[in-house]
Amino acid sequence: MSAGRSHSRVRVRYAETDQMGVVYHANYFVWFEVGRTDWLRQGGWTYREMEQAGFSLPVLEAHCEYRRSARYDEEIDIHTEATLVSPVRVKFTYDVVRASDGLVLGGGHTIHAAIGEDGRPRRLPEQVLSLFPETT
Repeated sequence: MSAGRSHSRVRVRYAETDQMGVVYHANYFVWFEVGRTDWLRQGGWTYREMEQAGFSLPVLEAHCEYRRSARYDEEIDIHTEATLVSPVRVKFTYDVVRASDGLVLGGGHTIHAAIGEDGRPRRLPEQVLSLFPETT
């Protein structure tokens, strides 16, 4: 079951690059986080609100494939889509695209478990489940 896509835009900062002006690979995971938080926000809920309600979404798995280099000062779009894996797990899929020409620079996915304040698995909150049309 998959929910709508969100779109986020970032500009590559100097601090995200190496001496050659190419984005350091770990920053793609930071951009994935931007995509996740924007996906939730565009669905009407924030990570902060979710955590205040007693839920968190720790990463269980993270994967990234790099195709082309992102460089300093380029605008990058992060396209994020979420798929419900189970009532307690969600998979986010990301495409990192150069805004100027639409070239896919990389992409990947992360899988998250919903847990409560006690650290035990919990069913995703209804406010998140409602973002997946097949569950309503």
